[in-house]
Amino acid sequence: MTIDAGLETPRPPAGRGFSDAITFAFGDEAADVYGLARVGLADGAGSGLGVLFAGRSTAAARAEGGVAVSGDGWEGVAAGGVTTATAEPLQRWTVAFDADADGAFALEFTALGLPAEIEGGGMTGYEQLCRVSGTARVAGRSVAIDCLGQRGHSWGSPDWDRMSMARTVGAWLDPALAVVISAIRPSKASDHAHDDVRAVVLEGSPPAPVAVGEPRLSTAFDADGHQRRAGWELWPDDEEGYARRGAGEVLCGTSLDLGRLRLDCAFFRFRMDGREGVGRYDVLRRT
Repeated sequence: MTIDAGLETPRPPAGRGFSDAITFAFGDEAADVYGLARVGLADGAGSGLGVLFAGRSTAAARAEGGVAVSGDGWEGVAAGGVTTATAEPLQRWTVAFDADADGAFALEFTALGLPAEIEGGGMTGYEQLCRVSGTARVAGRSVAIDCLGQRGHSWGSPDWDRMSMARTVGAWLDPALAVVISAIRPSKASDHAHDDVRAVVLEGSPPAPVAVGEPRLSTAFDADGHQRRAGWELWPDDEEGYARRGAGEVLCGTSLDLGRLRLDCAFFRFRMDGREGVGRYDVLRRT
């Protein structure tokens, strides 16, 4: 797939169950504020999801679907308190989440490097490591945000009759290093040994995609099925090469009921190659 500015607009519907979504995530460990915002399109209607954490507490979480859309671009989708606009395709975007008294954020995402293609579970798309700046409102006070984050665009027709779980990891270790991992579990599989795992490293100045030959992702869950710790091994295509290993533990998280699906949204502190940062680890599963 050639990733160019033309892919930034919503994709034309392609068959039954087709959906399209833009996702923003950020984590400012110095401010102890973390957040996620997503807008989507499916069956001619819009949807929105926003989550804001202050420390280990969930300050705000909203989800809304079936919303009327105005116009053909992402600017026409306003749902769940989330709105977004493209300032420069593949380079700069704005996103806002407003949950009234519970909290809010208004941020600008600026790409630090090239997009990485990532696919799996019937979805295709790309992810970019970003510098994030702006403000958040938590507990009635305004907080300046200046950190790393991730912006992604994905589209396709996920078949949840054949899948039981989809895990996505985005680790932002520094402005020249990030890891993106996708793991899809077939409906009849009992553990991660049968997952279809894809991964890309974003590395360099500016960060560019580096292919991974054989990625592995392991996760420790608590009694309620929430992700608590994670580790990965990224093996190169070259059999004589060594795996790059990373690990992390949860900082904060929450669960959202999305009807047929449950989203366990969490932010982690991650480590790899002697560098440490934060990132997002989401688990989407059938209920």
